[in-house]
Amino acid sequence: MMKWERLLSRGRFGDSPGFIPTQVARSEFEVDYDRIIFSSPFRNLQDKTQVFPLPEQAFVHTRLTHSLEVSSVGRSLGKSAGEMLLEKYPQLTKTGITPFEIGAIVAAAALTHDIGNPPFGHAGEEAISDFFKFHPAGKCWESHVRTEQLADLQNFEGNAQGFRMLVSKQFGLKLTYATLAAFTKYPRPSMIAQRDIARRSQKKYGFFINQIADFEQMGAVLGMEKSSPECWFRHPLAFLVEAADDICYSIIDLEDGCTLGLVGFEETVKLLAPILKDKFDPKKLKEPRTEAQNLGALRALAIGELIGECVDVFANYEESMCKGNFDKALTDIIPSAKALQKITDVSIQKIYRSKIVLEKEAAGFQVLEGLLEVFSKALYHQFYDPEKFSGQDKSILRLLPEDFPLKGWGAEVNPYPLLRSLVDFISGMTDKYALNLYRRVKGISFPGS
Repeated sequence: MMKWERLLSRGRFGDSPGFIPTQVARSEFEVDYDRIIFSSPFRNLQDKTQVFPLPEQAFVHTRLTHSLEVSSVGRSLGKSAGEMLLEKYPQLTKTGITPFEIGAIVAAAALTHDIGNPPFGHAGEEAISDFFKFHPAGKCWESHVRTEQLADLQNFEGNAQGFRMLVSKQFGLKLTYATLAAFTKYPRPSMIAQRDIARRSQKKYGFFINQIADFEQMGAVLGMEKSSPECWFRHPLAFLVEAADDICYSIIDLEDGCTLGLVGFEETVKLLAPILKDKFDPKKLKEPRTEAQNLGALRALAIGELIGECVDVFANYEESMCKGNFDKALTDIIPSAKALQKITDVSIQKIYRSKIVLEKEAAGFQVLEGLLEVFSKALYHQFYDPEKFSGQDKSILRLLPEDFPLKGWGAEVNPYPLLRSLVDFISGMTDKYALNLYRRVKGISFPGS
């Protein structure tokens, strides 16, 4: 059984064992939050798709605003859960842990929950995967990498990319183990012998094969236990991070859909009312306020209600989480679960499959496939088929970042780390940068035009 005393460790990834934190004004978990806020990968979220790629109309959420809101909800969830935990386990007070620190862990982890997502949202994830599955310039690498490495490339996962970025020396974040574990919703590699579909934590994967040592190190420090030789149990706070995301995208994507006219105001109200229960007062909607103001008020009330329900469920199942027996999404078993599912059904039909979303997702597929094609082909020609290495390839490779690893590769060298660096480069782009670079490398536009 996992123990909270270890699960809430203040140790940092990359520090030597026994390191003693020196912060006084801020807790170690608040330091995590601040480091993330000031990092370049987090800033890039301001121009990455949430639902509506490159919105041209009324303001809707980007990955940045979404992440900030998820973090805010996560802090509330964590603080409330922390109050429960300290009352239930008074010995935790001897470690100096407070409800505010537990709230800070969840807030920091929630802030990073989308940090590994590529341009153009989930369409971008599929585009990267499809390139290595189906495109000739992607499939040519198959014979050069191991099976488990190929599984990483052919099934790109933003969660695993996020973990890679958070432990990367390139960004120097050195987060606490507790924040890293709370971030990790899917504590397993891409290739496992058998997936247990009943376990929510095995739905996707959370780290690439070359990060397995990093994950094992984190698991050992926190006392995280395994459900199988290849899979770990979730850190219990990861359930709260997941709930914060589920609450925000369910409610706020609906709000955005209403703002853009994809879902009518009256229908939106009917979808939110079951969550509010006796707090819903239709008379207040007739007060001299705009629809946007009414929508904002309903959204706030709904989120508050869902936070309370999730904390109650967390309190009921916390011990089972520590034993690894509980492995479901909190929002699937709260009293408002059916209401949230109804919102999801309407959102799929009217928002996620709307013309504006589908058209720009299709464009995103073309952009990422096109970028991967030109860079991948140039790298392959230089190191693995040099007779075809052309002047065009040389020009393309000069567009890679200065720190891109362009030495040491060849026919006898496994190119998996090289391809990971290429995917880092492409997935780290903002939507607009990816689109502009695509136009230039394809000759559709020229610099300054």
